[in-house]
Amino acid sequence: MEGDCLSCMKYLMFIFNFFIFLGGSFLLGVGVWVLLDPMGFREIVAANPLLFTGVYVILAMGGMLFLLGFLGCCGAIRENKCLLLFFFMLILFIFLAELAAAILAFLFREHLTREYFSRELKRHYQGRNNSDVFTSTWNAIMTTFDCCGVSGPEDFEESLFRLLSPNKLVPEACCQRNGYLGDVSVEQCVSGGGVAFRHNKGCYSAMVDYFETYIYTAGALAIVVLTIELFAMVFAMCLFKGIQ
Repeated sequence: MEGDCLSCMKYLMFIFNFFIFLGGSFLLGVGVWVLLDPMGFREIVAANPLLFTGVYVILAMGGMLFLLGFLGCCGAIRENKCLLLFFFMLILFIFLAELAAAILAFLFREHLTREYFSRELKRHYQGRNNSDVFTSTWNAIMTTFDCCGVSGPEDFEESLFRLLSPNKLVPEACCQRNGYLGDVSVEQCVSGGGVAFRHNKGCYSAMVDYFETYIYTAGALAIVVLTIELFAMVFAMCLFKGIQ
């Protein structure tokens, strides 16, 4: 009877991890295809900073799932204690890292306020300096979400950006990319004379509106992932203890 239970556990874990392995392989394939595609899809993704970051997130997730699935399948089918222990330790590390991230997000939640971002933007944003990580990140955010500042264009008043560029009221990242009439419209936008050529919505509201659509899906997905990880750890330990 004990042998039948062990055999059942072994094949359940193999099937379980085989699907994880397939999912990881698929994500890896998509990420590599986007980066190496000769048809120009890479350039399209690179033009959108959010999509470009997403490609590397997909590659990282794919690699992690591929390794987990491989270790789980090999450890289960070969009844190898070393592979099963490595699988257990890896998935335990991932679980603890997710738990630590959730705790840190709760402890530093006051740093995610509109006032905090506005204060940091005034102190550190420089305009067109692509060598500065803070500035280039904010340029990517404003370009991606079609927004300007944290609460609006007024965030650039009495800021480092105005000190560096006293003849500009807003940076070029705040200007609309569609329907340009040429350099004149850009000049009108940054000088404040062409309100119609710039984005007047703040990035804080734009990002909240964007992610609000996916927050429930993300929460449900997080619960599913944590449940899968717990089951995987239980399967691995049970099979580890049952192997002679």
